[in-house]
Formats: sequence, C-alpha cells, structure tokens
Amino acid sequence: MLAVVLSLAAAAAFAASAMFIDSVSGRVGPLQLSRWQMSLAFLMTAVIAAVTGGWRTLDLEMVLWLTASSASGIMVGSLTYIATIQYTGPRISALLFTTASPFALALGFGFRGETVTLLQAAGVGLIVAGIALAVMGPKQDEGARTPKPLWIGILLGLVTSFAQALGSLLARPAMLEGADPVAAMVVRSGTGALFFIALLALPAFRPAALPSRVEVRQIGFSALAGMVVGMSFLMAALARGDVGIVTTLSSTTPIVILPMVWAVYRRIPGPLAWVGAAMAVAGTALISATS
Repeated sequence: MLAVVLSLAAAAAFAASAMFIDSVSGRVGPLQLSRWQMSLAFLMTAVIAAVTGGWRTLDLEMVLWLTASSASGIMVGSLTYIATIQYTGPRISALLFTTASPFALALGFGFRGETVTLLQAAGVGLIVAGIALAVMGPKQDEGARTPKPLWIGILLGLVTSFAQALGSLLARPAMLEGADPVAAMVVRSGTGALFFIALLALPAFRPAALPSRVEVRQIGFSALAGMVVGMSFLMAALARGDVGIVTTLSSTTPIVILPMVWAVYRRIPGPLAWVGAAMAVAGTALISATS
C-alpha cells in the first residue's frame, strides 16, 4: 500500500513540476531546460543527502546501478522525448508515453520475475486507458512544426517509454538494497547533468542565450517539485513495489494535473478527461485493494 501512495505522490509532484515549467517552456529550449533542471536538482539533492547522511547508504554497486538507470531513463529518455514531441506534437507523444506501463510490466516479469494478479492487471489497463482518454480531448494547437514522418515519431515515442521503464528497472536493485531515495537522485541527476553539460561541446546543442533570473527561478521550482521530490518518491516506491505497478501509478500525471489546470487557469476539463480520470481512479482502487 505504501508503494501505491508513494507512486501517486510522485505523479502529483511531476504534475506540479509541469505547472511550474509551463510558463517558461515556450522561451527556454527543451535541451537547455533539461540541463538547468538536472543541474539544479543535483545541487539540491546533494545538499540534502549531505545533511541527512544519505551518502552513507550507497556503495559502488548501487552507484553503478543508479548510473545505468540515469543513462537509460534520463540520457536516452530525455533526448528521445524531445525528439518525439518535435515529430508528433504533445498530444500524440503523451499517448505514446502510456506504453511505459506495459514495457515496465514486461521488463519486471522478464528480469525480476515480478507478476501481477488479475485485479492488478485490470487496474493497470484501466489507468492506461484513462490516461489515453484524458490526453486525447479536443484537439489543441500544437504549434507550427515542419511536417515530419509520423512513423519516426511513433518509434521515438516507443523508445522513450522503453528507456523510462528500463531506467526504473535498473534503479530497483539499488533501492532494494537500502539506498536512500534522495542520495539515489544525487547519482541519477548528477549523471544526467554531466551528460547535458557535455552536449554543450557540440555547437548544435548550444543555447542562443541564457534564461533570465525569473526563468531560472521557475526552472528551480520545477526541479524541486519534479526531480527532487517527485523522483525521490519514485525511488522510494521502487524499494517497496513492483516496477510495472509503480511505473503505471507514477505515470498518472496527466490525470493528476487536471484539477491543477482547472484551479490555476480556470480551464474546465472536457468530458473525455473526466471519464479518463474516473477510469484511472477505478484502476488505482483495484491496485490498492490488492497491494
């Protein structure tokens, strides 16, 4: 049950992070955004781990697992995530990312022997279908994009989902051995920050200008909510629950963000979003009842 609560808390933190970043996403490029988020998250988690003594829970093997997790979920996943949105737009990419759940279930079963009950499988199915309905909604303006082959975008989206599911799977051994969730995020965010900083060596990945002080503050709040709080909750959930279930529940961000958007922007979700939210809640209830 605790894994369910932690996974849903992670989804809520990811939703809050998205709200913070919404005001700067149009002015700060996605690569620069990732670079600042990872760097700020690393600084924040490093300070917390130093104060709480979380560093002492890590050994070399744990660090290697967490580094591999970052390489898959953050390095590969972030780059293909950006490319997917460029090829398909946000709505289709959001639908593609729901495939992270079945990927995680398959990986958990294949590599760790994790199985789910019929009720849990039904819950996962309801959540995935609910997320899909919630993000479909009325078609929104996806911006002026150069037409690109859709099949490439679909392939990139599937790679993103697989990379994120694999990242969770690779983090699980370290978490099962007792790694502190915040210290685990120091390794993951630090590895990611080094990667995105290293990309600056390539002229094509250099930003035209640095973000303003206000934008850096918003990125910092986003990093605190998503990378520090949210990902720490996710790491803690992986120490207590199966990869597939945790991945499914933590991916309910499109559902959790609906009331936030309603409260902040006064945009009432459409009928499909409400149906999707109800299905996701029902799916969560099924999983909770058997956890």
